[in-house]
Amino acid sequence: MEEKITDNIILIGTAHISEESVLEVRNAIETYKPEIVAVELCQRRFESITKKDKWENTPVTALIKSNNAYFMLAQTFLSSIQRKLGEEYGVEPGSEMIAAMQEAEKYHLTVALVDRDITVTLKRAWRMMGVREKFRVVWEFLKAMIGYDEEELEELDLKELMKQDVLSQMLEEFSKIAPSAAKVLISERDQYIAQKIYEESKKGKVVAVVGAGHITGIKKHLQNQPLHANLQELEQIPKKRFNLVKVAEIAIPVIFFGLIGWIIYSTGIDPWNKIKDIFLIWFLIHGILAGVGVAIARGHPLSILTAFLAAPFTSLEPFFAPGWFAGLVEARLRKPVIKDFQELSKIESVRGFLKNKVIRLLMVVALANLGSIIGTIIALPWILSLGLG
Repeated sequence: MEEKITDNIILIGTAHISEESVLEVRNAIETYKPEIVAVELCQRRFESITKKDKWENTPVTALIKSNNAYFMLAQTFLSSIQRKLGEEYGVEPGSEMIAAMQEAEKYHLTVALVDRDITVTLKRAWRMMGVREKFRVVWEFLKAMIGYDEEELEELDLKELMKQDVLSQMLEEFSKIAPSAAKVLISERDQYIAQKIYEESKKGKVVAVVGAGHITGIKKHLQNQPLHANLQELEQIPKKRFNLVKVAEIAIPVIFFGLIGWIIYSTGIDPWNKIKDIFLIWFLIHGILAGVGVAIARGHPLSILTAFLAAPFTSLEPFFAPGWFAGLVEARLRKPVIKDFQELSKIESVRGFLKNKVIRLLMVVALANLGSIIGTIIALPWILSLGLG
């Protein structure tokens, strides 16, 4: 799909898993002879295409940090789906972007990365969501991550999926689960890309290669020139007026130990039976759910035991997470090697996804932490009712 917006801006809307799109990109660059080739990539996604050995140099300790674990799992999972779809058509996912960059190198043209960093987009969307929407997003991701298989992929309408890349598809699905984030995920991104293309067009003729699903939105913005979108504002992560996580990290131990103090103060001669019950409930619920999380991830028995023992204590302080401890044990017993990192770029099935030691380590960390969070949600009301009853 080709759209000439001005003499200096030509949009090429591509189907991201299509040999025809690769040829269209090459022909457009050869025909229009631009000074600049703009591609719908951010720096992070650009490096994932041009530096495929990056995983191999990732320190194991970086995988154990909880925030990284969730992001890396999502990134690898989406890539494995995209590779599976690419196999159906014999085209490597992202081939049209690679072709655009190869043509730019061939003719000594400037390559411009015009997409917003995916982490910025997702963080802005996360801040827009309510608590209920966040729970829905986590639940849907876990279902997809653990439950997808080849049969489900065969049921997908591949022709429909070809209209846009997996990232764009993910963002659209994300906005259905969390409607309040739709503006950030769709409208803002189109506005951002359009502004970047417009700014590049001031330097010379631009051929911009974007997913076909973005053409309408980007075109709409570019036709209203001059554009004045504030890119710095669109790249900022909004500060929370009320940080519920930080409040919870402080409030949970205060409530827990405050309840213990209240029982000692208000109960008669022997408060220890009630205190013992409270500790037992807290310990078992957190330990069992964190351990179950590691078991679902198919972690080593000692990793399961570590999560079970660590969760009751880490849930009462803000600096550590049970997944970190379980992940360290898992990494010690089943340390990922270079081969495991290399195979991440070749995973095409559920079996391959779950057998890989890097993926298993990430899942151990993520699901141990998730189990502990659910444990707090269940245990805190229970012990409050027991202590105040």
